[in-house]
Amino acid sequence: MRCMRFWFARNSGVPLREQLVTQVVLGILCDDLAPGERLPSTREIARRFRLHPNTVSAAYKQLEGGRWIEFRHGSGVFIRKMRPDSPPPELALDRMIASLFRSARELGVSFFEMQARLRQWIGVHPPDHFLLIEPDEDLRRIVVGEMRRVVSLPVEEAGLAASKSAKKLESAILVALADQRQAVEKSLPEACDLVVLPFASIPRSLGKWLPAPPDALIGVVSGWPRFLKFARTMLLAAGFHSDSIAFRRAGEPGWRRGLNQLSAVICDSLTASDLPKGCRAIPFPLLSQSATAELLRYESFIKGPHTRPL
Repeated sequence: MRCMRFWFARNSGVPLREQLVTQVVLGILCDDLAPGERLPSTREIARRFRLHPNTVSAAYKQLEGGRWIEFRHGSGVFIRKMRPDSPPPELALDRMIASLFRSARELGVSFFEMQARLRQWIGVHPPDHFLLIEPDEDLRRIVVGEMRRVVSLPVEEAGLAASKSAKKLESAILVALADQRQAVEKSLPEACDLVVLPFASIPRSLGKWLPAPPDALIGVVSGWPRFLKFARTMLLAAGFHSDSIAFRRAGEPGWRRGLNQLSAVICDSLTASDLPKGCRAIPFPLLSQSATAELLRYESFIKGPHTRPL
């Protein structure tokens, strides 16, 4: 069991229970906490961070209700959904082909029928663009901007309604963010491949800016409201005083006013290019390095291994 770093700030206006829940959820979405990993017990967290056990227990219950964690009797608390170890690519491909043949035999499908079907699939026009399916329009704009800086294929965006449109899905590499995986998978037709992208690690990104200078005035700016909420919880828990942080939603009247007088402005990657001159911007990418690597791997799979370096 790794010792994940948690931050808690008393009298910050954000309940300690919410601080713990937020940090665990972000840890899972950002791959700081792996599927099957054991979390500290209620007693361990309460003792280490001087929290009331009821606070920790309530947070864990909330996380269990959200299907982020699971309690195993006699073993402890674990992140849900263990991932299987990945075999070598060649062996994995052979296993997939063998499994396909076995399933065909069990269904009573002849070799020649399966061969004809495979020829039909191989002859299908390959995907020629990425399509991000995300219900939150503000978040979509940010993530699409980050994707376009990584891949060479076109990137389009749509809400959940697009999953019902065969025309919209045609020739698309379907993409969803980690926290919307289940909703998107349920809305898509069967047998649709979906690329799931994890978020970047907020604790890791914040680490180099800690401890917080006592006289630093920090701005947090984004057009995505949840960015502001997550940043507020994490910064207050990390030791920044609420009076030293200015929160602005990009796009609202006068949102740029006074930002160039602050020590630094933490923002999403899309807002960074729209800040006034003189700002010390600290852009925070929403997509993790593993997410960008997955996009490049998929693009290489479609276009060929020599078209773009991984």
